[in-house]
Amino acid sequence: MAKKARKKKHEEHMDESWLVPYADILTLLLALFIVLFASSSVDQEKIEQMSAVFNQVFEGGTGFLEQPAPIQTPDAENDQTPQETQQNSAYLKDQQELAGIKDSVDNFIAVNEMEGQFATEMTEEGLLVTIRDSILFDSGKAEVKQEYIPTIQELAAVLVSDPARNIVITGHTDNVPAGPNFKSNLELSLIRASNFFLVLTESNEQLDSTKFSAKGHGENRAIAPNDTAEGRAKNRRVEVLIQPNVAEDGSSTITTQ
Repeated sequence: MAKKARKKKHEEHMDESWLVPYADILTLLLALFIVLFASSSVDQEKIEQMSAVFNQVFEGGTGFLEQPAPIQTPDAENDQTPQETQQNSAYLKDQQELAGIKDSVDNFIAVNEMEGQFATEMTEEGLLVTIRDSILFDSGKAEVKQEYIPTIQELAAVLVSDPARNIVITGHTDNVPAGPNFKSNLELSLIRASNFFLVLTESNEQLDSTKFSAKGHGENRAIAPNDTAEGRAKNRRVEVLIQPNVAEDGSSTITTQ
């Protein structure tokens, strides 16, 4: 019986030539990703670490990843023009001077043990000094109490600055009627602010009275409810606003008259 011829097993060979362009595409995509990452990242150290890793992957060779990133780390100060830098410097210096005045007023309050009658606060409009009107005026009256004239004179010395600053004095009342001597709380608050203004500026010849102004809001700017004695006491106050000489944009706020 004739033997059947054995069929030779042929090893099937798969054409892998397609892997070359496929690998090239992956390599290009990876390189593109790295370039985008290097261009957008603000951390140069991380870029260098990524460069070292991927250079090792690509046969340990050197390549473009070892070059400095084309986009340098942003620096807000370096990006500013000389004029902007000068404006910011002037603004910061003026704010520091205002903070120094606040420290002086705070020291004045502490020495005189008047924490319950005076308060200071840095605001967007400047340094605000609040004085409870109970130490300045008798109820229903607008004349400054004589016993507190020396205190105001001490405060006047603290407010002296060079160049002089614009200072706004504002009177406030509670909602209790002003009484027969005044037409309204608005009138009472304005006259109180004006009288305080006169005593303050006359207490020290170094204060430029042309830099001062006075106004009154009556009961219209309450900072506490008027339905309690404590709330009404908080609303009866005189505010002294010491304004900055330099605005945030670097422009001068000093007015001339």
